[in-house]
Amino acid sequence: MFKTCMFCNRPLGTNEVIEHFPVGRRLAFDAERGRLWMVCRKCERWNLSPLEERWEAVEMCERLFRDTKLRVSTENVGLAKHPEGLELVRIGQPMRPEFAAWRYGDQFGRRRKRAIMYGVGGVAVFLGLNIVGAAATGGGGMGGYWIWQIIDSWRNSVTQAKLRPADGRVIKLNKLELPFTRRRPAEDGQGLRLSIRKGKKEEWFEGAEAERFASQIVPRMNSKGGKKQTVQTAVSEIEHYGHPDDFLAQVVTGDRFLGKGRVPGYIDKMPAPTKLALEMALHEEEERRALEGELWRLERAWQEAEEIAAISDGLLLPTDADDFIEKHREDTGGGAKPL
Repeated sequence: MFKTCMFCNRPLGTNEVIEHFPVGRRLAFDAERGRLWMVCRKCERWNLSPLEERWEAVEMCERLFRDTKLRVSTENVGLAKHPEGLELVRIGQPMRPEFAAWRYGDQFGRRRKRAIMYGVGGVAVFLGLNIVGAAATGGGGMGGYWIWQIIDSWRNSVTQAKLRPADGRVIKLNKLELPFTRRRPAEDGQGLRLSIRKGKKEEWFEGAEAERFASQIVPRMNSKGGKKQTVQTAVSEIEHYGHPDDFLAQVVTGDRFLGKGRVPGYIDKMPAPTKLALEMALHEEEERRALEGELWRLERAWQEAEEIAAISDGLLLPTDADDFIEKHREDTGGGAKPL
């Protein structure tokens, strides 16, 4: 088993999850053909593993790929990231990305605990300020109240989200400006339009830029997190539509979630589970876009590597091996395991 790239001679790295094949930080595998490559992260070339070392490793890669929740795929290539950091590239029929509550349950739970702690701490501070204010004003309790008002005013003015449009500007939104964010369908009926209100100025953004801004704003709206049941309800809302993309499309359309003056589209007016589901779906979309940015290169590299692999494996077989395999595949209904 070689540990350096055969093309650039750089280390291929190691992993701790493929017991029979601990080499490589990105492994590409084709379970149907029984092939395994180590993809160099430096030159991005595919290194075909020795034939005798593949089979158990390929089976393990397949199991890990199915168990990994973050996956994207094209017609021929799937890409998954294991929590350990190992990246798996699956060659073959794509698998539908799945959505699981465990990915977000801990995150939202920690937010909720933190919000409760801050709330309890805030009450203690308020009571302490009242005592200090009473002492400073000779027994009156209003001194602490006004000190608290100053602190609360400062908290409301702190920037919660920094948005950077394509024109190079920076839009800073504070706690009081976030609730005015609205979502509507794009003018062509596809995708998202997002309204950002800064002071008295309202500005609309569309497409990927709108989704990027929404992925920054919605988590701030969900700063208090949610209980386990709320998170589960959020996941169920997405599963009802089958896929995060379909959920996003449904949330964008319609005239629900009214605000002041019965104006539609206010994100802050959504029920708590729907807001959590929206954050989940936006997060999924953001991660998927990051992964999909590499898929076209992986698919092209796979096509090149497949040609080399076919030649390499063919050198180890008798000249009539292909005819033998095809004959027995027909006899067994196409279910013969590749040699």
